[in-house]
Amino acid sequence: MAEYRITHQTRYAYSQMVSLSQQLLHVEPRALPWQRLLGGSLYIQPHPQLQSEQQDHFGNPCTLLELSQPHQQLIITTELHVEVLPRARIDPDSSLPWQEVVAACRYHRGTQAHLEVLAFRHESPHVHIKHDFAGYARDCFPADTPVLAGAQALMAKIHRDFSFDPDATHIGTPLQEVLERRRGVCQDFAHLMIACLRSLGLPARYVSGYLLTSPPPGQPRLIGADASHAWVSVWCPHNGWADFDPTNGVLPDCQHITLGWGRDFSDVTPLRGVIVGGGAHTLEVEVTVLPLDDAGS
Repeated sequence: MAEYRITHQTRYAYSQMVSLSQQLLHVEPRALPWQRLLGGSLYIQPHPQLQSEQQDHFGNPCTLLELSQPHQQLIITTELHVEVLPRARIDPDSSLPWQEVVAACRYHRGTQAHLEVLAFRHESPHVHIKHDFAGYARDCFPADTPVLAGAQALMAKIHRDFSFDPDATHIGTPLQEVLERRRGVCQDFAHLMIACLRSLGLPARYVSGYLLTSPPPGQPRLIGADASHAWVSVWCPHNGWADFDPTNGVLPDCQHITLGWGRDFSDVTPLRGVIVGGGAHTLEVEVTVLPLDDAGS
């Protein structure tokens, strides 16, 4: 078991006055069998005229904001106290052969089996289905390979073949370019793994959250130096959803804190919305993930 205090602050500064801002936030962790929110606070400057707690299409908690007074700065700070338990381990080799999972997800007239996973088999704004992605993953999925064993092999392949480089990509970088350059960040690697799996016909979803990172030996943990993280869930009829982290080549456990999931990043963006006015803007994000012992509580 692990407990964390997480602080996530987003600051927008606008060159001109914003007269109206409507924002959708995904900043509250999901309640899960292995995770619970022990406490949390949300601070918004300036204070919104409307604040509504909701659930999105995928069951993620979200907050709808409306700010109708003029402002040139928006600061949103989330403080969380989260408990994460060890997850039940699955045996990847005991999962169904991947071709059987593909067949199980196909639509059959007169049946409604597995409709909840169909949205995670198709293209989405940041994930496209292409032969190149299927080709990259093909050697991880020989005939009759258990689907979760194949997913674990694909995770390891991406971790081995790709280099983490925060300057190599941005949110609009095409996945084809990521595949060719073999560089990117966790969001790119999660999208790439999802594209590979969906290109083979397998359901895969994008998971957004946080990861406890360790400072270099002898160095203190820096406040605000952490970042949001992303990984992948793969579905199998008998096992449900199983998580894989291609950035680190590990199966997520107590060091991974889950915010929510969707088809890709666009479904679980921490802050997304529309504004009237504003002109140019600058964005600063600071994330701190502290184990409870380090947090002084």
